[in-house]
Amino acid sequence: MKRLLIINYHFQERENVGSVRMRGLFKYLQSHGWEVVVLSGTPGITPEGNVIEVIVPDIGKKWRQFLGFQEEKTVRERLVKPAEKEESPPSSFFFNVWEEIFSYPDPVRTWIGPAVGKGRDLLKNHGFSAIISTSPPATPHIVAARLASEFSLPWIADFRDLWTQNHYYQHSGVRKFFERRLELRTLSKADVLTTVSLPLADKLKELHKNKRVLAIPNGFDPEQVNQGTPLSTRFTITYTGYLYRGRQDPEPLFKVIRSLINENAIDPASVHIDFYGPDEGWLIHDVKKYQLEDIVKIHGIVSRDESIVKQRQSHILLLLTWNDPEEKGVYTGKLFDYLAARRPILSLGYTEGGVVKELLDQTRAGVHCKDETELREYLLNAYREYRELGAVQYHGIEEEIKKYSHVEMAGKFAEVLEEVTSGKTQPAH
Repeated sequence: MKRLLIINYHFQERENVGSVRMRGLFKYLQSHGWEVVVLSGTPGITPEGNVIEVIVPDIGKKWRQFLGFQEEKTVRERLVKPAEKEESPPSSFFFNVWEEIFSYPDPVRTWIGPAVGKGRDLLKNHGFSAIISTSPPATPHIVAARLASEFSLPWIADFRDLWTQNHYYQHSGVRKFFERRLELRTLSKADVLTTVSLPLADKLKELHKNKRVLAIPNGFDPEQVNQGTPLSTRFTITYTGYLYRGRQDPEPLFKVIRSLINENAIDPASVHIDFYGPDEGWLIHDVKKYQLEDIVKIHGIVSRDESIVKQRQSHILLLLTWNDPEEKGVYTGKLFDYLAARRPILSLGYTEGGVVKELLDQTRAGVHCKDETELREYLLNAYREYRELGAVQYHGIEEEIKKYSHVEMAGKFAEVLEEVTSGKTQPAH
């Protein structure tokens, strides 16, 4: 059995999308003849075999605490409207300076030296055949580049989000100039670049013209597929996870539901719309705007296990994509959780739908409604099924849905690994 080193800073964070992707490889590559060892920068609650933790002080976290930030925010969380920002102008200024200069290329840069050291020990004392690194953050790619060069090992660089081509890149033009040079220099050593969708792969090819770039979508764990959880007795539409004001908009759903109630097309006593995530003042405001307080319930944050149960009990799962054409190549982790729940998915957001619409059309696991007319028609048909049959029917095509499982994802990575370790890597195209 060949041995693979995966370098993934967030591997032990179970809610992290990148962690889910790499954990799928950790679990299912073994059936393809690969023993996986992971180099992780985050501690695990329950340590797993073959997971090597390299923990360094989080300088970024200390700075955030010093400047009065309650917690680290992701790029998306920083894209809230100005009225929602918690930072005072002085702390924002100093934090931005820190991020611009001292967190180059990312806030976990201090992990590079210790991770290279531990990786060197592993590679010297055990026989490894290849390396996979995944980002963001970009630091694992820098670690992988050094190790792959030193030990002459094939290396696959994986991107859940792009590096300097990320459409939410927030740094100055000066920093981007230098960081793009770093990206090109670092990835020049990679044998293959992988990412999660064809649109993102096309963008990578524009920058890394001489590299082979492949799209390998994320997936769900087939062991977590719904085996037949009883449905709610009410017509229940459920959303699980965070919401970002100005980027995701459930208001069209509220507007259409209110219209159907006013027309006596649906019985409000039989309808529930449930949100499981942080309490959002703006969301509550929208609920009140359409007088849906008796129908829409915001339950707050729940555990992942409870979230999965609620998904399985629902008649419809609400997916709110971002209202941004740049998101056309982005799958959310929630989409794959929903696929495992085996309940109809209702997608709202970016008009054209992008890769999300393509997936839903291919699998028939749900629909993407581009406007209120389509949404109204969908809800009327779904509610009619609920009244007549007691459930909204699920029409997912099992063979197509299986293409988005961790098993399929691991198989595709295994094919690439066999190519790079046999020296038969195909040329860029």
